[in-house]
Amino acid sequence: MEKTKDQGGHAPAQPAAAETPAFLINGKRVIRIATTLFLIAILFVFPIYYRDYYFDIPKVKYQFYYSSVLALFAGVAVTALVMMIVDLTRYEGRHTSAFFERFSLKKIGRTLTVPDVALICFLAVAALSTALSDYVFESFWGNEGRFSGLFLLLLYGVSFWIISRLSDFRNWYLELFLVSSVLVCAFGITDYFNLNLLHFKDHIDPKQYNIFMSFMGNINTYTAYLSLMLGVSGLLFASDRRRGRCVWHYLCLVLAFFAMITGQSDNAYLAILALFAALPFYMFKSRTGIRRYAVVLASFFTVVQLVGVIGRAMPGQVLEIQGIFSVLADFKGLAYLLAALWAWAGFLYAQAHLRSGKEEDPGVWPRRIWGIVVAVGVLALLFVLCDANIAGNGQRYGALRNYVVIDDDWGTHRGYIWRLAIRNYREFTPVQKWIGYGPDTFGILTVQNNYSEMARRYGETFDSAHNEYLQYFVTIGPLGLAAYLGLLISSAVRMVRRGSGNPYVMAALFAMLCYGAQAFVNINLPIVTPVMWTLMMVGLSGCQGSRPFTGGG
Repeated sequence: MEKTKDQGGHAPAQPAAAETPAFLINGKRVIRIATTLFLIAILFVFPIYYRDYYFDIPKVKYQFYYSSVLALFAGVAVTALVMMIVDLTRYEGRHTSAFFERFSLKKIGRTLTVPDVALICFLAVAALSTALSDYVFESFWGNEGRFSGLFLLLLYGVSFWIISRLSDFRNWYLELFLVSSVLVCAFGITDYFNLNLLHFKDHIDPKQYNIFMSFMGNINTYTAYLSLMLGVSGLLFASDRRRGRCVWHYLCLVLAFFAMITGQSDNAYLAILALFAALPFYMFKSRTGIRRYAVVLASFFTVVQLVGVIGRAMPGQVLEIQGIFSVLADFKGLAYLLAALWAWAGFLYAQAHLRSGKEEDPGVWPRRIWGIVVAVGVLALLFVLCDANIAGNGQRYGALRNYVVIDDDWGTHRGYIWRLAIRNYREFTPVQKWIGYGPDTFGILTVQNNYSEMARRYGETFDSAHNEYLQYFVTIGPLGLAAYLGLLISSAVRMVRRGSGNPYVMAALFAMLCYGAQAFVNINLPIVTPVMWTLMMVGLSGCQGSRPFTGGG
């Protein structure tokens, strides 16, 4: 059929698509401003915020976080309510109906992602555990523990949905996080030199000088935060194309190494090991990545040697480094190892220069070979642990015996705490064995059942499992732990599949990875954990749609 033509002989213009109403545009703009302000508050202000020095660090950080989330929720809720009112009065609620249709039984499967489902399961189990706990009030508020009750978990859920769904991903969010982290590191390093610049240690027991650092309090919490910085700076240095940003991220990485070593917490070992093990799977995709990995290794051991030199040159003026880092710093062959690593890095860069800038794809074999190395390393570690603990051959490992033999005194009594946790779990009711004793009730459980034993053996009580995963296992059960692990793993998979083209998305993933490694021997606190959750949300927000990476901010 011939098309109808107008008097001028032209086909009539097609009707223009309906324009987005101004109230929707303005409402989305307001929500984006609210999410941006929230991310600035948590990624920049929160890490360095304090009130009464070390005396109220957990409480004041917790208050800052929940106030920020409630303000974010209120801003989004009020904006949404205003948009609904405008829609009902001017457009008969068409846009509101279209929005809620996305959550119908027919479309909900397309709306929810796997991380969304895992989060819902996690919060549902935590809520059920709270409702059926013998300590409902304490489970909800976490007031008898570390403020990590159901209320805080719900705040994580609320901010997760808002940030991952409604915020616009911006690379500068992670740059802002690094700026704040540099301040945390700088202050922590001055504590290593016993400078006490901000007078945080004026009113604490001198015996505790060595266990409190920077704006974070306990050294375990301090290095847990640094694990996030380590993951972000390490990945961004590996992938930077601009020279200025590459230098900036390298300085952040070196500063993180120095701060973690001088922080003296054992959880730093796991975070650094996780970074070294995971980076090649991302870096070995290019020869530039291989060269930079050589620089990362050489830089780490250079920092170790530098810390050792400072400790020997300034005894009594700096904190004494202990543990594996002290073993590495005193290793007689460290200078030869450094020479070899820097020679390797120099050879790779010289080789690249001779190619006149031509970058060849190294193929998949470097990553495959590294995968084999990691697999062999994991198997070797498992063998050592079994040989030392099950076969009883711990004595053959010499100075490493204190690290591979997991007895009651292992890891500042962590071995004892873990054994206590499993013993108490075995005495749970059938329902408790599935959903736990109640969020953040570990301290109630141990004081109730094991107070005399703890006081007799160590003269102290333990209100945390000092293992985030074991803590969840006991307090919200294997179902809650499975949902939490499902959230972490599915979020990581989504970032790899949908955000691997943007190094800043992958930087958020590596921050999660380093945090997750150190969490095996550390406490879940509202001092660092909110930042980890926020970085996870930011990473997922970068996976919305199919926006290619352009290198911009």
